[in-house]
Formats: sequence, C-alpha cells, structure tokens
Amino acid sequence: MIASSVELPHETGRAFDTLAEEYDELFTRSVIGRAQRNVVWQRAANLFSIGDHILELNCGTGEDALYLSRLGASVIACDASEQMIDFAKRRQQQEEPLAAVQFEILPTEQLLKLRRAIPFDGVFSNFSGLNCVSDLAAVAEQLSQCVKDGAPLLLCLSTRICLWEIVYFLLRGDFRKAFRRCRGKTHARLGDISFSVQYPTISELKTLFAPAFSLRSYMGVGITVPPSYLETWAVKHPGCLRLLQRIDETIAGWPGFRIVGDHVLLHFEKVRS
Repeated sequence: MIASSVELPHETGRAFDTLAEEYDELFTRSVIGRAQRNVVWQRAANLFSIGDHILELNCGTGEDALYLSRLGASVIACDASEQMIDFAKRRQQQEEPLAAVQFEILPTEQLLKLRRAIPFDGVFSNFSGLNCVSDLAAVAEQLSQCVKDGAPLLLCLSTRICLWEIVYFLLRGDFRKAFRRCRGKTHARLGDISFSVQYPTISELKTLFAPAFSLRSYMGVGITVPPSYLETWAVKHPGCLRLLQRIDETIAGWPGFRIVGDHVLLHFEKVRS
C-alpha cells in the first residue's frame, strides 16, 4: 500500500508514540472528549455516504476510522505514530474485526507515498493533527492529487483564539499559556521530544488550500464546552456540561463565536476541473 521509500520515524510521530497506550483514557473516553467528538461525528454523518472511500489523516487510536466504517464507508487511516497505528490495529481486531478500515503508518506530509489508483471520495482529519504540519499548502497540493473533484474535506483544527484557554490560564496567573496560541505558532513537548504547532486563521487556511479546494462552511467545536484539561471539573458538574453542550449546538455556526472555541471544524470541497 505504501511505497518503500517512506522516511520514518517522523519526529511528531515519535512524540505521540508516548501517548498511544493512554490516549483513549486521557481524551477519547473522557466526557469532554466525547462531547467535542460527537459534534464532529454529526457533521461527518451528514457529509459522508455509504460506499465512500475515505482517507483519514492523523487517525490516532482509530476511534474515528471505526466510526466512519460504521457509517458504511471504507477507510484508509494514516498516522505518523507507529505506536498509535499499532494500538489502532489491536483495537480493530478486538472491537470490530470486520470493519472496512486499513491502518497505515504514514506522516501527513508524505501522502503521495500512498499507492492508490482510484481517488478518494473524501478526507477526514480530527482534533488538531493538521496543527502539527508545518507546510499545509504542500499537504493541500498532495490531497488535490488524491481526491475526486467535488470531494469533501472535513478538517478539525485547534483555533488561534480559545476563550476558555485565555480565561483559565489568566485566572491561574500563567500569561504565557493564556496567549500561547495567539502568536500563531508555538512548541509543544511530549516526553523528551519537542515539535512545532501551528495555529492558522480561517483566512490563512482558505489561502493555504486554494486554489484546489474551496471553503464551504466552518463551525466552532468546544466554544462553551471547555478544553480537555478541565475534565475533572466536567466530571464533577455533568449538568453544567450538558447545558454548555446545548449552548454550543445553538451558537456553533454564529460569526465571531465559531472561531473562539477549542477547535474549529472546516468543510472544504475539491474544486472541479
């Protein structure tokens, strides 16, 4: 499936290797993680169809790939982390061995290493994997060669301005963390590995994906629902979390509000030749 010249290991992939075994407990199965993921899944269910061949980027432990397969799609799910892919394969074998999912170790920057004669019907990327890509324009160019005309791209990225994060860390007196996204670029560290994280604006994303892709719509994810590091609070206040979820359902598409949540969910479409 993948050309033998793929250059691994990938630095960001190595960083996320350290999270593979505990990622589902830290986020996937958390009440905040589930609340935010449900918003993305609802949009995915409306956008992808039975029989679609979907390319998933930065698939992590396979939670989204298995969901897409339950919608009736077949999925090639890629991640730069060897340990994430290993964990995802084990999950598939244990939970849904017949799911139409193929997991591949592949950095997003090397998509053309995929050996596939038939273009994909759509692309999916969830929860900030694309924020760890330094050259999104190059990724967009590669995607343009992998998907059909009119194919949807459903991409969930971290926002540049997260009001929850700003308020939370200001109250804790940590000004650096409060505004770390606002500079547009920062460095994250997992274990002893440091890697760059980008926070592009909507305008920048439109430019980066042009001219091959056109932005059809975007909505906020986690506007009043807090980021995952407030999981302890959310578990103690389930009623408040449900209220915040209902508020998010109402304001997710409102101008202004949709760009100040924890994430933003964008629907691009491949421009027809």
